[in-house]
Amino acid sequence: MIINAKIASSLEKVLPGKAPCFNEYRSATALKGEIFSFQVFYISEDDNRIRLIPSVKSPESLDIELFDVEFAPSLLPAYRDRNDEDYITTQPGLFPDVLRPVPAGQAITALNSCWKALWVAVNLPQDLKRGKYPIQIELIPEGTGTPIWFGEFEIEAIDAVLPPQELIFTQWFHCDCLASYYRVPALSEEHWRIIENYMRNAARYGMNMILTPIFTPPLDTAVGGERMTIQLVGVSVHQGEYSFDFTKLKRYIDTATRCGIKYFEISHLFTQWGAKAAPKVIATVDGEERRIFGWDTASDSQEYRSFLVQMITELKSFLKKEGVLENCYFHISDEPHLDHLESYRKAREGVSEALKGCRIIDALSNYDFYSEGLVDNPIPAIDHIRPFIENNVQDLWAYYCCCQCVKVSNRFFSMPSYRNRILGYQLYKFDIKGFLQWGYNFWFSQYSSFSIDPYRTTDADGAFPSGDAFSVYPGEGGSPIPSLRQLVFNEALQDLRALRLLERLAGRQKVLELLDENFGAGFDFENYPRSAEKLLEFRETVNRMIAEYL
Repeated sequence: MIINAKIASSLEKVLPGKAPCFNEYRSATALKGEIFSFQVFYISEDDNRIRLIPSVKSPESLDIELFDVEFAPSLLPAYRDRNDEDYITTQPGLFPDVLRPVPAGQAITALNSCWKALWVAVNLPQDLKRGKYPIQIELIPEGTGTPIWFGEFEIEAIDAVLPPQELIFTQWFHCDCLASYYRVPALSEEHWRIIENYMRNAARYGMNMILTPIFTPPLDTAVGGERMTIQLVGVSVHQGEYSFDFTKLKRYIDTATRCGIKYFEISHLFTQWGAKAAPKVIATVDGEERRIFGWDTASDSQEYRSFLVQMITELKSFLKKEGVLENCYFHISDEPHLDHLESYRKAREGVSEALKGCRIIDALSNYDFYSEGLVDNPIPAIDHIRPFIENNVQDLWAYYCCCQCVKVSNRFFSMPSYRNRILGYQLYKFDIKGFLQWGYNFWFSQYSSFSIDPYRTTDADGAFPSGDAFSVYPGEGGSPIPSLRQLVFNEALQDLRALRLLERLAGRQKVLELLDENFGAGFDFENYPRSAEKLLEFRETVNRMIAEYL
């Protein structure tokens, strides 16, 4: 019984049937408070199948989690018409992505037909003493107790704590997908329990803003179609007068706050791609529950405008009383294009007075929306961000989705992980204040036509490249299973936080010079080193400089 194994960084991916092609990775530095990850790739050398129990030995001060890296299928790993060769492959197949937790004593399977990986996540406490910490890993055949492979990785803890995250980061949190997958009634007690589990996971891996569905979000919904009703603001109509109940909204805010979420992204007040209609709004009308607004309600409907003004006025008072109004951001409509400018303008003007003093953000990529004063905080896609940077837009945000598939950073299955992680350094260079990505857990087909099994369908029924629609998988008991992409993206956020710490010690100009020295003066969202080693080496440089300044 022979096993072959190699230690690698978190940025390596090996596809089934491919042999690892990387240098072994045996040591690194890290800041206190970080989640530091590396991998152990392994393959059986003789037997077709060996059941192995991984064992980790380390100083007691380190909290170490093990994950079995499982393969996920992709029929759409990339769009055919892209003009970009920086993909691992563009052919359908299996990709390493699911991080299945491995409790102590649980076995994993080694095959002689393909390399697999064990993910090792090391949680460094903030009060950890400076020094070197060897982590010993053994692979033990099930039932024997005798290791057949031994490896060691050394983490050197720098005497500095990773600072809190300043970037506002949201991935759209789809409550209806949770209710649908787990087959529980919307906003039932079991649904609330599941929501909290997923909020806790999101916050742990860097998400500090959450989509807050005051009404069912009008997102990824076919014209005339409906998503499951998830409405946190209760509406009653009696003799033509509206009244509002914020009980469920308060519970949502309290739950998110308890999980570590600080900012609240109020769901869109008008439909996606043009602001042409109202979202679905359910109300109790003279004792009978029914829909009062939706696709059949034009966005410039006087009745809907009057309703919105009343609702927003009371909503702001409630949010102020709860002490969170300053941390709330409002949406008009998602991804309006230039030919939607007038309909967006009318929608914005209809609520401008009611939203006075509040921050309005929207994902849009045409600079005219900002130059004409229609959005306070524009969120351009990273491949359309240049005019916003050149015009020195203050408090600039950024986003990416399926369309950002050429040259720029993204997190598709088929992309190398350095293309996911580079974003942290890019966000720092351009002083980006917030980042949005639409798919924390979108487990529906495109337009929310039907539910999918995310372990089998990873591309929203052939609509978006795998890796775009969700970052977590549904686990047993209403708990999330993280993805490899989620943890790598969190490493990007940690890189950004490390640069912020270095900035406080050395000044922003020094950090910018360091970026240019290592990545080139033309470093931006499209021009960056296409190398895992380069990113890892640069992070080592940053850590060493922090240690020197301290």
